[in-house]
Amino acid sequence: MDLSNNRFDSAIPTGVVNLKDLTHFSLSNNRITGPIPESFGELLNLEFLDLSRNNLSGEIPKSLEKPRYLKYFNVSFNGLEGKIPEGGSFGNYSTESFKGIEGLCGAPRLHVRSCKTKPLRNSKARTKLILYVALPIASTLLVPLGTWKRISYHELHRATDGFSRSKLLGNGSYGSVYHGTLSYGITFAVKVFKLELEGAFKSFDVECEVLRNTRHRNLIKIISSCSNDLDFKALVLEFMPNGSLDKWLYSNNHFLDILQRLNTMIDVASALEYLHHGNETPFVHCDLKPCNILLDEDMVAHLSDFGIAKLLCNEDSMIQTITMATVGYMAPDYGIDGIVSTKGDVYSFGILLMETVTRKKPTDEMFTGERSLKSWVKESISSTLLNQVVDMNLLSTNGREHSAANNCTLSILQVALECSAESPDERLNTKEIVTKLEKIKTKF
Repeated sequence: MDLSNNRFDSAIPTGVVNLKDLTHFSLSNNRITGPIPESFGELLNLEFLDLSRNNLSGEIPKSLEKPRYLKYFNVSFNGLEGKIPEGGSFGNYSTESFKGIEGLCGAPRLHVRSCKTKPLRNSKARTKLILYVALPIASTLLVPLGTWKRISYHELHRATDGFSRSKLLGNGSYGSVYHGTLSYGITFAVKVFKLELEGAFKSFDVECEVLRNTRHRNLIKIISSCSNDLDFKALVLEFMPNGSLDKWLYSNNHFLDILQRLNTMIDVASALEYLHHGNETPFVHCDLKPCNILLDEDMVAHLSDFGIAKLLCNEDSMIQTITMATVGYMAPDYGIDGIVSTKGDVYSFGILLMETVTRKKPTDEMFTGERSLKSWVKESISSTLLNQVVDMNLLSTNGREHSAANNCTLSILQVALECSAESPDERLNTKEIVTKLEKIKTKF
């Protein structure tokens, strides 16, 4: 039973529990309110349950540990709270099942906050806990909200072996990123700004502003900062052990299958949706490209590098700027007139989608004159030449798997072309993009 992508706005009908043979049930992307019925635990044949992107509240019923065959479970982007159950099939679910929910707590592997334990009754034991556990954590954990503690230059210098080349993770327009480990074991990435470059000071301020005022699982998190007036400025960020999407697309030692690439694009689209629509003041990233998309230990994508991001005031849907994004990903309206809007990010995302599926950079030497990545893709999917543009590694399977992968890549490229329309008014918005990509994933 698939009731997704409608406008249902009531509670989940209690009569669903009478459908004892129900194996697949989806109410995703509606406006459903209220709690998840405890009686769902009686649907013992359930294999697939998707309640994502609604307005559900309350806790996840512990009774949902009962259905033994429940392989797919998704309640992401709801208003749920409380502890995530641990029994039954819950040990098999990933962070995807619970993303976008601040009120949940549970196992660290799910990237949600830890659940509070009951207070110790023995006052001496409680005092010891504060002295030996709480205080060291308070002194080392650097909170990304409000005013955070700043790490000294000497701490960063020691943690990165003097910013040695062996610790270098990559270089950007305004800074170099290093991997470091603090004396108490915390690993991090530190972006050291090249202050000799014009615009570096502003880039530091903008990135601080964006990261300090946003919070989303698919955005890179700021841990701390280091600023010595005019001599040294750096941002301390969470470390992403799986590196960038660029590495996974173009390194011979790494490979992402079609589902992993689709999941990565959904993560990026979700981050953009939050930046464009999840704040009182919309943010425009302005520099979407594979090297700015980083993957954590669970292969969840995080959007990074906000050095040229722009904030749109409430009265503005667009602004003019002389800051230029990366050639190849830049919307024509951005490049010609310097117009910055959320639609510019959408255009760049469309190019990013094409690159992720074709494994061709928009700046590849094959694209000269009137021929571009976009025109190449457009010509190919309008004929029978799809196999010539899609990364051959994605279509190497046979039979039904090949057909499914073929249909999936075609659908993704069609969304990419809708995103990269020449006219900004004809482009999708990020809410529509997330919905379309989620539909493609469900169908695949």
